[in-house]
Order: sequence, then structure tokens, then C-alpha cells
Amino acid sequence: MWRELLQPYKMRSPVTVFLKPFRSVEQLSLLFLMTTHICLANVIRSNDQTPQERRNKIREMTLHAWRNYETYAWGKNELRPVSRLPNRGSVFGNSEIGATIVDSLDTLYIMGLNEEYQKGRDWIEKNFSFGNVNGDLSVFETNIRFVGGLLSMYAFTGDELFKTKAQEVADKLLPAFETDSGIPRSLVNIQTGYSKNYNWASGSILSELGSLHLEFTYLSDITGNPIYRDRVENVRQVLNEATKLNGLYPNFIDPISGRWGQHHISLGALGDSFYEYLLKAWIQSNKTDTTARQMYDSAMTAIIENHLIQISAGGLIYASDMKYGRLDHKMGHLACFAGGMFALGASTQNDENSENHMKIGEGITNTCHESYVRTATHLGPEAFSFERSWEAKSSVGQDQYYILRPEVFESYFILWRLTHDQKYRDWGWDAVEALERYCRTSGGYSGIRNVYSPFPVKDDVQQSFFLAESLKYLYLLYSDDSLLSLDEWVFNT
Repeated sequence: MWRELLQPYKMRSPVTVFLKPFRSVEQLSLLFLMTTHICLANVIRSNDQTPQERRNKIREMTLHAWRNYETYAWGKNELRPVSRLPNRGSVFGNSEIGATIVDSLDTLYIMGLNEEYQKGRDWIEKNFSFGNVNGDLSVFETNIRFVGGLLSMYAFTGDELFKTKAQEVADKLLPAFETDSGIPRSLVNIQTGYSKNYNWASGSILSELGSLHLEFTYLSDITGNPIYRDRVENVRQVLNEATKLNGLYPNFIDPISGRWGQHHISLGALGDSFYEYLLKAWIQSNKTDTTARQMYDSAMTAIIENHLIQISAGGLIYASDMKYGRLDHKMGHLACFAGGMFALGASTQNDENSENHMKIGEGITNTCHESYVRTATHLGPEAFSFERSWEAKSSVGQDQYYILRPEVFESYFILWRLTHDQKYRDWGWDAVEALERYCRTSGGYSGIRNVYSPFPVKDDVQQSFFLAESLKYLYLLYSDDSLLSLDEWVFNT
């Protein structure tokens, strides 16, 4: 009956159907019921996919991203998937140090993409070097992507190549620590060793100087050279002994005097991974690094007591920034990692704060999901506000872009592992479908400029962290708990 009804209208899509005149209200009603049935059937088929099928899809996405990088930007840092050219505007500039190769290699290894992994390993052995890099590099970015990427591969394989290369890179970063306080500056010239901070920053950046600990302590463990651990333990000591603002850590500190810079506090940009590394350093040490856990607990207590954790009028929990004692009711995508962090902290130590911290972790993760589903694309903006009835949405155009960031997927993954609540897998799959619909191109994956537009313009950059983090967390979301168990592994930032 439905086929007979549709034949006069030559239906190719819902749009073409509604452009044709209907002979009766009954036909229109029947067609509505039929198309509703088809839509529901498609949803059911989508939700009926097994975790293995979803994992295979994410593996295919990784291959698509990698093979296009291999074809159009091999050995360069990142790919421009629309232009099919190397991206010269990355944080590593024009240097040819294969950021996507080093950053992505552990993802390829985890997914069993052996041929691709081997080609990346061979490139590192034959071509990876900082010898010809000119100009300044970010200590933070170089550490988390290169040192962290290489150490991850050493942890997986025991291959001495990765340990040697990681040590070579870390040695290039050591001059940044040569300050009166031992607090490293943000930028270092690989050739001369000269270091400096960004001219817009009132000191070294908390998230950057605090996000060296996992990699440097592990490097000392496997090389037997104490210098790496000594450098980051001194950083922690300076921060621990510094007078806090009501227990809060500002986002900037002067590397000469050891005094705080601008009184800006955030769980998002400029602060984020400092707190993450306190918790994870304690876990990494098999819970023997009690100073790290004490600093983490004190910092979270101060953040809560100073009301940086807020509940909106609509009941959404979010992490507000604070500037000179005043709350800024806005949350960045980068802060969405905190959902997983609060939950991980609650699950690894049972005390009087555990229940509340788990609720905060679940609440922040839910809010970040809301920031996704309240857009036309179901991808989240770079930042979103909470102003009266305007909740979990971006209010300014400059915050409406999405650059393939992983933080929301990271929290979905951690909350799934800790609770096994199916909603986290459902939320992750909704994002996978959005990535396929709006970010996939024939030449790879691109960020988009406006998540609220049903026809967003692409930014033409395939960030290295899309393979290194976003796709990895999504793959693990549908994997067995034994694959990189949270009881055995920590993830650097």
C-alpha cells in the first residue's frame, strides 16, 4: 500500500515528496506515519549496532584520516584535508618533525593497524630529528605530543628506539627549566636553548608547567637518569609552597620570582591539565606519591568552596572561570575533561568527598553533552555560556567552532568504564555520526567554523590530536575494559 501511495510522487527524499500535491488528507496522514516509521527504523538500526561494529567503524575512520595524511602530508606535522596539502599553521610551524606520526602511533598500535604502525615506526627511526628545527617550540606541546607519544610506544613495546628518541627530545626541553625558581618558561629555541614566555602571558602557564610530570618521571624510571624527575619535582615543590589565593592556583606564575601573575583561575584553558596531572601522578606511582594526591584534593576542595563549580537555573553543573574574585559564567570545551577527572578521583579513593565528586563528574559530563546536542551539528562549541535562560550554548561567534577536540569523548570513556551506563556509549555514537556527517571529507577530517550552522564551513585542518586522542577515546569507549584498563594505565593529556 505504501509503495502504491508513493509511486505518483516519485519519492527520492522527504523534500521531494512535500513538493508534490496530495490528493487527500488520508494520504498525507498515511505518508506521515510511514516516514515516521522509516525514521524510527533507521534509529533502531543505528542503535542496534554492536560494540564491535562501532569499534570497526572508528577503526575505518582512523584509516581514512591516516591514509590521507600519508598521501598528502607525510613527514609534515599535520594535514589540510580540503586543500590536500600539509598544514603550515600548526603549533609546530614549518618544521618537518612528523607530529601526526608520533602523536598517532599508539592509536594505530592499539587498533591493530600493524602495517600503518610499522611505516610510522620506520619513519621515526630514519627521519625523526629535531636537528634541523629552527625557531621556538612550545615546551608543553612538544612534551605531551612527542615525548608522551614516544614513551607510550616504549611502554607498549619495550622498543629501545622509542626510549632513545624520547630522551633526545626531552633533553632539548631542559634549558627551559634554567630559571631562578626552576619553573620552566613556555617556549624554547631548540638550537640555542634560549627560552622565553609568551608576550601576552603574565608568567609561565600553570597547565603547561604542571603537565610535564607524568612523562618526565617515567623517563627517569626507564633511563635511570634522575634529572627529569628532579626538574618536575622541583616545579611541584615551588607550587606547593607558594601562597594560594583562598587555596586556588592562578593560571600564571613568574619563573624568576615564583610569584603569581594575573589572578585568573580556570579548570579549562591555562589551568586544566595541571590538576589532571596531580591526580594521575598519584595513580602512576601506585598511590605512593601522597603529595600529589593531597595537592589534588586541596585544589578540588578550594575550587568547590570558592564556587567555581556552579549549577545553572536549568540544573546543569558547570565549571566557571574566576577573574580577580569574580565568576565568569562560561565554560570551555577544554574543561570538559574535568568530568572524567572528578569521576576518576572519586573512584580511586573512598573518602567523605567521593560521592559529591562523582556527582560533579557525572554532571559536568552531562553538561558537555548538552553543549553538543543543543547545536545543529551535534558537535560542541569551543566555549559556551550560562546566562539566564541561555545555557550550554555559545553566545559569541568566535566561540562557535569545533576543531576535532577530544575532551568530551575522554569523559564519556572514563564515565563508561566507571559506571557502565549505556548513555555514555550512546552519546559517543551520536558524536561519531556527527563527525562523519560534518567533518569527514574525501581528504581526511576537518574542523568546522560554526557548530550551529546546518551547513558549516570547514576550517581545513586535521589536528594531530584527532587521531591521537579523539579517535582513541571513541575506540576505547566501545572496547572491553581490559584494553588499557584504568587500573593499569594512565593517559597523559
